[in-house]
Amino acid sequence: MRSRFSLSRARQVALSAGITLLLSSCATFYQKTAILQEKIAAGDFQAAYKELEKDKKWAEDNHRVLYFMNRGLVHFMLGEHEASNEYFNKADYYIEDYSKSFGTEALALVTNPMARPYKPEDFESIMIHFYKAFNFIAMNDYESALVECRRIDIRLMQFNEKYKENKSRYTRDAFAHNLMGMIYQAAGDYNNAFIAYRNALEIYESDYNELFGVTPPLQLKLDLLYCAKKVGFNSEVRFYEEKYALKTPEMKDGQGDLVYIWMNGLGPVKAEWSLNLTNMGYKDGLLLFGSEELNFSYPITLSSVSSSTQSQLKDLSVIRVAFPKYVERPPVYVGAQLNYNGESHKLEMAENINKIAFQSLRDRMLREIGNNLLRIATKQAMEYVARKENDNLGAIVSIVNAMTEKADTRNWQSLPYSLYYTRVSMPEGEQVLTLEQQDSFGKLTSEEVKVNIKAGKSAFQIYHQLASYPMLQP
Repeated sequence: MRSRFSLSRARQVALSAGITLLLSSCATFYQKTAILQEKIAAGDFQAAYKELEKDKKWAEDNHRVLYFMNRGLVHFMLGEHEASNEYFNKADYYIEDYSKSFGTEALALVTNPMARPYKPEDFESIMIHFYKAFNFIAMNDYESALVECRRIDIRLMQFNEKYKENKSRYTRDAFAHNLMGMIYQAAGDYNNAFIAYRNALEIYESDYNELFGVTPPLQLKLDLLYCAKKVGFNSEVRFYEEKYALKTPEMKDGQGDLVYIWMNGLGPVKAEWSLNLTNMGYKDGLLLFGSEELNFSYPITLSSVSSSTQSQLKDLSVIRVAFPKYVERPPVYVGAQLNYNGESHKLEMAENINKIAFQSLRDRMLREIGNNLLRIATKQAMEYVARKENDNLGAIVSIVNAMTEKADTRNWQSLPYSLYYTRVSMPEGEQVLTLEQQDSFGKLTSEEVKVNIKAGKSAFQIYHQLASYPMLQP
């Protein structure tokens, strides 16, 4: 009687605590950081800075890399480029030193993936290098900016080499090569600029066109031709002029140019979705779980677990599994152009971060689905065994499983949706242009852009248009 009473009381306590904890644990990372995201989305970066300053715990917890990334971005938007790179360096070092902790892996096995320190998605790590490059450009340190661009290719190669199967499809970044070309051109190194532009062109025409629907920008083709002519690559000039039916642009004496990068909107956020998978049988060391309704099945290998655990797993009939998914935040503005001296210069998409995010998560889920299914099946096997021993104990384990099972919804939420750019040639001196942005209803808004042009030099300006519609319904 005493044992039954204790277990009954324990179940009541667990039920009460469970409901409370379940409600709190159901909040996604987006919901937990809503105040900071509201400040960033509103363009109030001083308030966002204060919000980060007062959150001392975030800077030390198991998703502190997201604190460093957001802190770096907020300083970037405030024009504090050295401070921005200081925090991006912290994020960079964290990613380089990231190693799996056996303690957190064991905890994640019986709880959920959020028990682990956050490992940024590959494309999030790449965006750190873009922001560092932008900061170095703003500080006129072109050599350091080039180093960051080169590290993008190296990082993508290193990431993919670690994946034994289901490798990522995002393995080369066209905009990194394009930006490298712009920096070389600004430094007067037209030979290397041509090589970088040619590499970018090849990646746009192959990878980006197929994966992300992004075709080579016209500006890239013009820059390629311009640099080819500057170094006397006459056969290449003729080849590309004929291929693209273009004429090589001329730089007039006494003129310089503005490279204008327009970041548009906000990238996707992670949410959770779940489904029930049926045990479809065991054969040759593989246990098959799937859904006949979705015409989907996936084998998990049992060689890594004990024979007793294998028996428990084989007895399971259904498991519930939670996955992260991206939810899009459509940008309010769908296009923009710079107007100068009666001419319009369209800003062309060079990087679709939203689509890269969706592709990256899809590839990672294919790599990790086996481990996730094994983790969840193990938890539910524990519940099954406990319930066979005692109903009350089984109920408690069931509550704990329900409380702790959730997808990892952490992500870098303040990234742009996409990047556009153009180049405008102008006479030396203070110049005024008009940025004209068009929203999804066709309405136009205009604002002044001022720039000091020096003859024979390139000036860079980066603007982030933050306006976005609310998340599409998960």
